[in-house]
Amino acid sequence: MEATEKELLRGGQFLVRETNCEDVFTPEDFNEDQLMMKEAVTEFVDREIWANKAQFEKKDYALTESCMRKAGELGFLSVSVPEAYGGMGMGFVDTMLVCDYISGATGSFSTAFGAHTGIGTMPITLYGTEEQKQKYVPKLASGEWFGSYCLTEPSAGSDANSGKTKAVLSEDGKSYSITGQKMWISNAGFCSLMIVFARIEDDKNITGFIVEYDPENPNGITMGEEEHKLGIRASSTRQVFFNETVVPIENMLSTRGNGFKIAMNALNIGRIKLAAACLDAQRRVITESIKYANERIQFKTPISSFGAIRQKIAEMATNCWVGEAASYRAAKNIEDRILLRRNNGKDTHQEAELKSVEEYAIECSILKVAVSEYTQRCTDEGIQIFGGMGFSEETPIESAWRDARIARIYEGTNEINRMLSIGMLIKKAMKGHVDVLTPAMAVKEELVGIPSFEVPDYSELFSEEKNIIQNLKKLFLMVAGAALQKYGEKIEEQQQLMLAASDILIQIYIAESAILRAEKMAKKEGEATVKEQIAMAKLNLFHAIDVIETAGKHSIISFSTGDEQRMMLMGLKRYIKYVNMPNIIELRNIIADKVTKENKYCF
Repeated sequence: MEATEKELLRGGQFLVRETNCEDVFTPEDFNEDQLMMKEAVTEFVDREIWANKAQFEKKDYALTESCMRKAGELGFLSVSVPEAYGGMGMGFVDTMLVCDYISGATGSFSTAFGAHTGIGTMPITLYGTEEQKQKYVPKLASGEWFGSYCLTEPSAGSDANSGKTKAVLSEDGKSYSITGQKMWISNAGFCSLMIVFARIEDDKNITGFIVEYDPENPNGITMGEEEHKLGIRASSTRQVFFNETVVPIENMLSTRGNGFKIAMNALNIGRIKLAAACLDAQRRVITESIKYANERIQFKTPISSFGAIRQKIAEMATNCWVGEAASYRAAKNIEDRILLRRNNGKDTHQEAELKSVEEYAIECSILKVAVSEYTQRCTDEGIQIFGGMGFSEETPIESAWRDARIARIYEGTNEINRMLSIGMLIKKAMKGHVDVLTPAMAVKEELVGIPSFEVPDYSELFSEEKNIIQNLKKLFLMVAGAALQKYGEKIEEQQQLMLAASDILIQIYIAESAILRAEKMAKKEGEATVKEQIAMAKLNLFHAIDVIETAGKHSIISFSTGDEQRMMLMGLKRYIKYVNMPNIIELRNIIADKVTKENKYCF
């Protein structure tokens, strides 16, 4: 069944519309080809990367490059590249799946893969001329050449458009001369091509260029030494210096001054891919932690039978599972919109992908923040389960913990992404793409009305949880609406309020995705068969409410006073209320029983 524009939720609309479980895509919906791809990628990672994990920690950059070449030979670098340029031309969900399962063994390879297939190749496939694509993309898709992305500068990090690197047009008008300094450049040590951003004259926005690099003929390009980093140790990361590097005029990417837009759209795609890249890392850490907990005997008992350890295992598994639910839900939304735009015949492949990912930029930021933080928590608890051994380089957990830390900084820091998610939602509301005003006014009226004291019938699975999700959406509209009313356009100056609002938004999206995934499974397989998944969805919602209550309370008491404050605090209490409180320890035990018995992350 082909989706129509009307049926497809627009980005951010999850907040004001109800979604049926039948309308979300979950990992249980992978088709046969996708399962075969998952198997092929996992086999490659186990053989080439996981087996050599210790070697990556010794800063073996040559091993990273060699594994990248092998990935190229197997076609893994070309999944998202159109067939016309030597790629597989697979769908967005397929590209997420490959990114997910290829990234779990070590952050070093994950970074090299992400930098090459994402920001190293994608700007050309999405913004390049036909000549540029024909010339460069097949080499990048096969792994003959590797790409890097030169955006960050010593003075330009989160404020990407403030770069000082200059591009000066030659007197004959045939080339540009680029001079400047870039830092934290992934794959710099073995790349043949760089996407470089520079400013022409006093342009407001930067411009993108495709710059070839050959160490034998450096063309004014020099490299700093390899950076010594906390994690991702075998990921080549260097400073790159350009001294009057000559770039033919035909190597300008897109149009003059369009570099900032290229950078921002590349980051949108990078954000959802980063969420995918954090998933298998969690699965592997959870599996290693469970194996260790089952084998480690203390007080004549495996530590996996102790409540303190079972709690950790259950929470780790839950975070991973809900992250999967939300990531693949959004990926399929993007894929459906790409197909819709292409079927309408209005857009080229590139335009369809760009506009579709841009449509779901809010969800991309939400996922980037949530899943990177789950991964950090997972690796931290992994070390705790391993105890002293977890602190030792002999186990794979300490390197996983170090590698996980960069995920909260990559693709825009989590603080930037939190504020972006709210900023983008406000912009969509202003444009009328997401009608936030009407439901916000309805919530305001509901608050002054007399609440219903009827006890609803919550006998159907998730009926209460889904009602709570609707109430949490009202809570968001209540808090964000009141803050917006008070500060208007100056709301962006209220960063702490925006961070709190984003925490509420993130929890709503993740909790709803988890409930929809479990509900879809229960309808298909029966509640008894998926009791662990039901437990994870319920456990996650309980935690989400805790986060939302704190963020909501902090906001309300900080920007309101008197009757308005009292009314909103009463609303907060009403909207987070359970009729039937879940038994949290019982839910954790259901989850822990399953994974310790299976001796791995098994969902």
